[in-house]
Amino acid sequence: MTTPQAPSTPDRTWGAAPAPGTPPRAGWSPGKKIAAGAVAAVIVAGGGAAVWAASSSSAATGTAAGPGGMNGGPGGLTGGSGGLGSALHGEYVSSDGNGGYVTKLMQTGEVTELSATSLTAKSDDGFSKTYTITSAQATGLATGDTITVVATESGTTATATSVTEGQTGAQPGGGQGTPPTRTG
Repeated sequence: MTTPQAPSTPDRTWGAAPAPGTPPRAGWSPGKKIAAGAVAAVIVAGGGAAVWAASSSSAATGTAAGPGGMNGGPGGLTGGSGGLGSALHGEYVSSDGNGGYVTKLMQTGEVTELSATSLTAKSDDGFSKTYTITSAQATGLATGDTITVVATESGTTATATSVTEGQTGAQPGGGQGTPPTRTG
């Protein structure tokens, strides 16, 4: 006894024209297009976040002068218009180097008050904050200097992990190089 077999169909190659008499396949609906775009955006954002996280390891050591520890260089985050280099103040989360995370504060502004143990900075938009500093961080600073502070906050006390003279977003040479940083 023989078993009947289904008629064979030629293998179709991806992208080949459909066989004659085959109805055309429906295109993507607007909903599918939006969903595909959203998935692509999430993938791009995740990749960008991974790159940022990988490059921000120096921020955990307290030697970074700005978010992510990037002070410039060709294509860096601090040059040009917009971007983090033009940020006046804010907070961001970075790795603590031990598998955890730490929230950091960043502010660029003018020193309005200064002592051996604290400084107050005022940004161009009027935001003002006082930071606990070390005597080494205070060395060479004066009221009226433009600085960028990176700090951690515990309760209401913000402790500077770095104090950098000048604006990290407006460096000579279009953001190439790193200004001196006082840590400690």
